[in-house]
Amino acid sequence: MRGMDMPTAVRYLLESDAGLQVLGAAYIQHQCYHSNDAKNQVRALHGVLALVELFGSDNQEVQRYATGAVRNLIYENADNKAALIDAGGVLSLVNMLSKPDEELQKTITGVLWNLSSRDNLKEKLSKEALSELTEKVLVPLCSRLPLSPSERDVFYNTSGCLRNLSSVNERTRQKMRDMRGLVDSLVSYIQQEDKADDKGLENSLCVMRNLSYQLYAELPPSVRLRLEGPSRASASRESEAIGCFTMYNKKNNERNQNMFILSEVSRQPNGAEWLWHPNMVTLYKLVLQNSDCSSTSREAAVGALQNITAGEGRWAAVLSGVVLEQERLLPILLDLLDTNSASELRPLTGLLRNLARHSTNKDHIAKNMVNILVTKLPSDGLQKTPCSEVVVNICGALNHLVTCSSLAARDVSYFNGLPKLIGIKTSHDNSSGGLKAARAASTVLCNMFQYSKLHRDYKLKGFARRDFTDPTI
Repeated sequence: MRGMDMPTAVRYLLESDAGLQVLGAAYIQHQCYHSNDAKNQVRALHGVLALVELFGSDNQEVQRYATGAVRNLIYENADNKAALIDAGGVLSLVNMLSKPDEELQKTITGVLWNLSSRDNLKEKLSKEALSELTEKVLVPLCSRLPLSPSERDVFYNTSGCLRNLSSVNERTRQKMRDMRGLVDSLVSYIQQEDKADDKGLENSLCVMRNLSYQLYAELPPSVRLRLEGPSRASASRESEAIGCFTMYNKKNNERNQNMFILSEVSRQPNGAEWLWHPNMVTLYKLVLQNSDCSSTSREAAVGALQNITAGEGRWAAVLSGVVLEQERLLPILLDLLDTNSASELRPLTGLLRNLARHSTNKDHIAKNMVNILVTKLPSDGLQKTPCSEVVVNICGALNHLVTCSSLAARDVSYFNGLPKLIGIKTSHDNSSGGLKAARAASTVLCNMFQYSKLHRDYKLKGFARRDFTDPTI
């Protein structure tokens, strides 16, 4: 390549001789590794389209160098990504995925992952690459686990692309849930992966977290009916009113529900069913128990648990019971609160809020949870850490407990939660987050005051009725 320049390299791409095509692509790949000017020059010379046309070459070496050049061309260069899309590069790339060449697959999946980082390209990639990535790469790889080092690289790139696509919108989430073999393959990888620091594992957990986002609202009506059973309206005619978020209090309903849960657990899940299956709670627990797992993996596992326990539905309550009673995850979750990372605390406190809502034994949960939650609260609403969203979650969890448990209210007072809640309510910066936190704290205080037997204790600590009620919030 000595003495070559970029116009010559691009011209070589247009030659019929494979040796010259390789030489031109190799020069472009080399020059574009570090130089953004070289990347822009290739685009100006219409080299992107010439490289895309080489994707269809019968010569494997030409394909390798052409895709390698494109990989470097689009790295941190939005204009070249757009040029690749305009040249029909995505379809040309996915057409090569079925070739039995791991090096080529690694480069192609790396390019697709890079493209998927751009929000404005995710929709197009979902349409043009998702099914091929799943059928030609993901499913075949996960059918022959464990993987070789080079296969791991391909899986890492593929799962990274899926991770980006799963975050785009409801339409893409639905498409991915329905994609034959996609969820099954990710679960297989999570089940067999014994390296806690594996990046493919991290990506897989993040995809599972993203696909469980707003899960119950987005499920097909037939599936939702199977999980939720009778509607609230019909259920209320047959059972006691649902109070304090306890579900189906009568023995007959409990027996029917337990039989349904048993049938769901014993039945082998398929496809998207894994997202809400109780066995996934066990897998997420293993991740949380492994201190060698990355913080991102733990965050994803907690986020998935938060998603599948969210809302007032019956199945969210069922899975909350699995978390608390079957897997006994509460101590592990409370230990994870020992962090100042907002990205970790948001899903964690959200999950604890869900568990507090669905717990059928509020007194027991309160004994374990109240002290630690109160400790995480800031002294007032002006503190920046933890963030307002975390404060709202903590207050929400406390409120679910306090509403149904005088012991919870007593413990909030005993562990000096009153000054903090009053501080959050009265001292804030009038921002949207600050006002939400103030309202959440005010709700907890209002419900704490419902227990007249605790009024004397409140008074001894120096608090009066006005501290617990505030019509302006």
